[in-house]
Amino acid sequence: MRDFQHESLSHDPVHGYIPFTSDSPAGDAGADEVTEQQFIDHPWLQRLRQIHQLQGAWWVFPSAEHTRFQHVIGSMHLASRAVEALYDSLRRECPDVPSRGYVESLMRLAGLLHDVGHGPFGHLFDSEVLADFGLTHETLGGEIIRRDFADMIRRVRGNPNSRLQDGETLDPEQIALLITRPTNSDPEIPRWLQFLRSLFCGLYTVDNMDFVLRDAYMSGYSTRAFDLQRMLYYSFFSEHGLTIYERGLSAVVRFIAVRAELFHAIYYHRTVRVIELTLQDLFADSKQYLFAHNPLDNLADYRRLTEWSLLEQVGRWHESDDEALRDLGRRWKRFLNRDLDWKMVCERTVFFQPGEPERSSIFSHEKVFEQAVRDRLPRNLKNLPLKVDTARHVHRPGADRPTAGQNFLRESATGRILRLDDRELFRRIPTSSRICRIYAQDDRHNTELSEAMDQLTGAGGPDDVTNM
Repeated sequence: MRDFQHESLSHDPVHGYIPFTSDSPAGDAGADEVTEQQFIDHPWLQRLRQIHQLQGAWWVFPSAEHTRFQHVIGSMHLASRAVEALYDSLRRECPDVPSRGYVESLMRLAGLLHDVGHGPFGHLFDSEVLADFGLTHETLGGEIIRRDFADMIRRVRGNPNSRLQDGETLDPEQIALLITRPTNSDPEIPRWLQFLRSLFCGLYTVDNMDFVLRDAYMSGYSTRAFDLQRMLYYSFFSEHGLTIYERGLSAVVRFIAVRAELFHAIYYHRTVRVIELTLQDLFADSKQYLFAHNPLDNLADYRRLTEWSLLEQVGRWHESDDEALRDLGRRWKRFLNRDLDWKMVCERTVFFQPGEPERSSIFSHEKVFEQAVRDRLPRNLKNLPLKVDTARHVHRPGADRPTAGQNFLRESATGRILRLDDRELFRRIPTSSRICRIYAQDDRHNTELSEAMDQLTGAGGPDDVTNM
């Protein structure tokens, strides 16, 4: 019988009821135990209610108001679903793996805490502010885990589905490692932990499986974007790592395709990108007033910094006695009123297949791309006010990346374990793509700008002969 007295349910529009431990079990043995509710109610997690999941898209898609708080609860839940599907095969391949209770609690907490380091406007804050201090939200999140959650993590004894064995204690460093993108300088880790890491930084993870389903649902794009159940059903750990049985490959390919469609239609929507380009300029001039010091030097201040606090702060700047701050405040006020300077003129998508030199492409460098556009404009338009954007989406990791080589395929006819790109269905998926756009302040020169874009991207040529 389940311990209903010490469990609670959160109802989620994507996953249905999500159970989590609440209250400590009665008696002396459980007096010091920490439950999942204590993590959920912690100020660091509650702070995520004030940071939108879609950093710029919620300004464009009215129903996409969901936050990173809902997302991490969903990721915690998917961690349990992944462990349910994969633990037996993990134990078969790694006999030294800890108990299911240990692995499941470790994965659930990693799912719950993986976004704890995010700042306002999510990944945009990474690139515009945290990068100045050599940080990402993941590396900062790892330090938050070490400083503010380590003691709590060590006192966790179970989750709604399983319990740690006597003598087992969760290691906060393993959670910090799971949530951080691999690098070539990572320390040696146990094989079982390396396998689990693929569920946080591989092709399909507890993070991206949740956000694809959630973002598609909340934006109105799709109520059932991909077949989660089929992907998990046909997944297992082989001696190589996370492996998909051949009958599940189409579900993985569909997942990758839907994620790419979301990038194009939602995350990189033309107006979303205008909003984010405007925010980049605003952050560049405002960050000295918003957060001028390294977050690691004062985590308490960083914890108070959310989208709510930031927007309230900049919304008052136009009334400041300081002339520079007042000017910035006027720009922020225009932004908050959605009074944007730029309109999209044209768009082309450029795909890069494995082995193609994306890094040396002009589309990988916005300044180079902008200059190439200007070089192809008539002389009287060389100095036309314009912005270019080359938003990048990684469809799958390149072979030379630390995140590569984590996903495999089992062939149904022979039982052989293959690389995914041994299958033509997977090999056809691009490594990455660039959505290249030109923005101008009006539409007077759309023809000239579009022609310049076509010269760069090689667009044009005869149409199909029939509708087929």
